[in-house]
Amino acid sequence: MDCRVVVEAAVPVFDVETEDEAIRIAISKTGEMLNPDLNYVEINMGERTSPAGEELPPAFIAADEALVALELEMTVFNVEREEHASRIARKEIGQRLENIPLEVLQVDELEDEDDEEASETDSDGDEDTDQDESPSVADEPSETDAEQTDDDDILPEFEDLVERD
Repeated sequence: MDCRVVVEAAVPVFDVETEDEAIRIAISKTGEMLNPDLNYVEINMGERTSPAGEELPPAFIAADEALVALELEMTVFNVEREEHASRIARKEIGQRLENIPLEVLQVDELEDEDDEEASETDSDGDEDTDQDESPSVADEPSETDAEQTDDDDILPEFEDLVERD
């Protein structure tokens, strides 16, 4: 099974004045640490809420230093369980993001492509009969087919190349 794992990272940023600046620097810093090895990890701003339930910005600034919440998403392939997928994601991301705390927020199981194709062919079965009656482009000879037959005539047969004693 394949899983989509979302990991929250608390990225420290120094010498910043605004929340937007802290977020931009944190995303850039995280991207540099992950690339080129993990360029398939998506980096998004995290969502924080207060105990009262109101939304807070993803960056907390104090004394020109910020702690920015980022969500890192990656797909983990061929795992047995969701717990296995979360461990792999934490290990892969954690190796590149040294000294940055990580927490797995969400693990979603993805549908296999084989299952999707099977369901599509089952639902489209009636429509295929109408399409079979119309002539297809593959049935008509193309210019490349004509060129290939001309090339076959130019090349001598193998038996003609072999000398007979």
